[in-house]
Amino acid sequence: MQWLEEELRRIQEQHLFRKRKLRESLKDFCSNDYLALRDHPEVKEEVIKTLKDYGLGSGASALVSGYTKQHKALEEKLSSFKEVPSCLLFGSGYLANIGTIPALASEGDLILSDQLNHASIIDACRLSKAKVLVFPHLDYQNAEELLKENRKHYRRCLIVSDSVFSMDGDVAHLPTLLRFADEYDCMLFLDEAHATGILGQRGKGIFEEFNLKWQERVILMGTLSKAVGSYGAFVCSSEKLIEYLINKARSFIFSTSLPPAICAGAKKAIEIAEREPWRVQRVKNLAESIYKELSKIGFSVKFHHTPILPIMLYSEEKAISLSEALFEKGVLLQAIRYPTVPKGEARLRLTASLRYTEEDLEFLYTSLKTLPHLPLTSLPFP
Repeated sequence: MQWLEEELRRIQEQHLFRKRKLRESLKDFCSNDYLALRDHPEVKEEVIKTLKDYGLGSGASALVSGYTKQHKALEEKLSSFKEVPSCLLFGSGYLANIGTIPALASEGDLILSDQLNHASIIDACRLSKAKVLVFPHLDYQNAEELLKENRKHYRRCLIVSDSVFSMDGDVAHLPTLLRFADEYDCMLFLDEAHATGILGQRGKGIFEEFNLKWQERVILMGTLSKAVGSYGAFVCSSEKLIEYLINKARSFIFSTSLPPAICAGAKKAIEIAEREPWRVQRVKNLAESIYKELSKIGFSVKFHHTPILPIMLYSEEKAISLSEALFEKGVLLQAIRYPTVPKGEARLRLTASLRYTEEDLEFLYTSLKTLPHLPLTSLPFP
């Protein structure tokens, strides 16, 4: 079809063309396996054991026959870990968001959303048919002005925010969001995908980070595919809200449940993280060390004391060029461009992981130093 060729050509001309790269034989510096748990020996042993008992898949959705004691045990472990009464598993973070948000807000309701929320949140808000108001990133003064002006005109209101923003690594201010939820009678939905296992001394998430307790009007969504090193997602909240989602969240009702072995592996990973809280502080220390080294080399790097370290290049063309040059050296460091980030905000999204050895990091720094057109005086990050 001619239109396909024309559309692909247009994407390529804008330096926005995407393709997959096999990571085998490469040094991977952009995964979300922050705590190095995905291939921990105990995790693998638990997965293999459960695989032998249960087989590959769950066989059906959780409401048919796909709910096993492995799923129940993981939900209970997550509830305990997040210190929230109840939990529900989803197939992925995307499914959790597009299932939960439209179940909580619909036509006649209001959603207040941070400008830099994850794409799955943006899509979920669109699917909800609620009125969606987007406030500038972390601009809570603007957010409150929107609430003052608009909240009274809508039945229900849902405030939605990432806890740790996936492309910049900065953190939402929980006390302010809780105040909004309380004063303006709103629900608060927090996407903890990159906060679970990272924020707080024990990695419990944003509530531990701010030394606060969960409140009933709060819904916590999180993924198992980042610091937990597995796959899938969850939503934690009150028992009544979880019962409601079981009956209303379409992406839960009409999706096959997670494989039992995946659940068992995730539960074991969480147990290891609880047993070894040093992992949380160590990855934060590592992130700071990497940030300092990159700054010495001359790169503009955003750093908010999380494992996400975007090397800012601003130009889509330059981001692609440097990513390809690194690929030729054996380094996997993907270019992130529009629409994942705003136009003119292209970057290489580097992450800190306990997987890296000192030799790995030295290889990375050496590779970066020998890049063509090294952006020593690139646009500064204020």
